[in-house]
Amino acid sequence: MADLDAVQSALAHASRRQILLVLHYRGGEMNAGEIANRFQCSWPTTTRHLGILLDAGLVHVKNKGRSRIYQLNRKHLLKIAAGWLANFELD
Repeated sequence: MADLDAVQSALAHASRRQILLVLHYRGGEMNAGEIANRFQCSWPTTTRHLGILLDAGLVHVKNKGRSRIYQLNRKHLLKIAAGWLANFELD
């Protein structure tokens, strides 16, 4: 249940949902600078949003040289969503 709460909390903010969509439509991974350039918020704000997505398990990060590459974690998002939504299956 803690995973579900963390995911729902992360998805509660429109900017974080937008980051996930951008990652999805851009092939699933981007560096932090590319993500930040897509939004009108400050670098620290973008970094905070990425940290929340990371803590919720919705993205992974890997270091490549001096860049941090953020990767969408589709499996975790689908696992959490499918598990919770299964409560509403029609009989």
